[in-house]
Amino acid sequence: MFALLFEEPGGPDVLKYRELPDPSVQPGHLLIDVKASGLNFADIYRRRGNYRDMGDAPYINGYEGAGVVTAIGTGVEGFCIGDRIGFFDVARANVTRLNVPTDRAVPLPDGVGFEEAASVMLQGLTAQYLSEDSATISPADRVLIHAAAGGVGRHLIRFCRAKGAHVIAMASTTEKRAIASDLGADVTLGYKGDWVEEILQRTEGGVHVAFDSVGSTLAKSIAATRPRGTIVTFGMSGGNPDFVNPLTLMEASKTLVGGDLWDYLDSKAEREKRSRRLFDALADGTLRFPPVESFPLSEGADAHRRLENRSFSGKIILAP
Repeated sequence: MFALLFEEPGGPDVLKYRELPDPSVQPGHLLIDVKASGLNFADIYRRRGNYRDMGDAPYINGYEGAGVVTAIGTGVEGFCIGDRIGFFDVARANVTRLNVPTDRAVPLPDGVGFEEAASVMLQGLTAQYLSEDSATISPADRVLIHAAAGGVGRHLIRFCRAKGAHVIAMASTTEKRAIASDLGADVTLGYKGDWVEEILQRTEGGVHVAFDSVGSTLAKSIAATRPRGTIVTFGMSGGNPDFVNPLTLMEASKTLVGGDLWDYLDSKAEREKRSRRLFDALADGTLRFPPVESFPLSEGADAHRRLENRSFSGKIILAP
């Protein structure tokens, strides 16, 4: 098999395309030929060495993808050779052949291609639990979404609009604000100027729910939320948030909620149920597949550069 790997942390140039011994199928696993794997900022952070527990070199990135079953391990039922599956939360996915635990393998519906599946599962499931489990969104609620043209943000817009919410989308550029508007956002704002005051004026006192994936904006998100509102923090793409004084929350009865996808994908049954609902939302038009830009796995360094410059609003895929 072939893999995109690196021996030590650094810039995109540390990534190398190398041939490795073919793996044999493990008990309780499916061996799949990987047809597409999704590139995420977590892959960049790991390549840079931002994570403490990196294990031993060589390091191989990747957490999600899709492919075809080529071998079935002992103790596995319900799968056949040739089945098309998607997967997420499976490490070292930037390879051409991968062992996938059966509890993390999701059958792909007819009509959903490998690149489409790899483009939507991780971010789509994240937006799903955020809008359904982290906060209660009622019709006519005012909802603030940061990084609204990004991987999770674009799906959050669609989920919240489907619930009848009024969406205020934050994005850094004119082009990204246009994308958020096309996805259904009622109002789009940039990060320059006093955007908190503008939100307070537009909403007559603040939003009901704020989804903050930026981190460094958390204090302002709290300020832009009305009394008894909810702030959901689920990322730090813009840096660590400042310390939050509990009195700030107590004085206005505001709720600050943390979010992590893996707490909700805690069983095979839960993964399958939520994945089916995600694909149903794509089929009925509630969600849209993001624009996809595909790179050969051998050109993974170029793919990392493309994601790092933040100019592309969609999903970058690595394919054999």
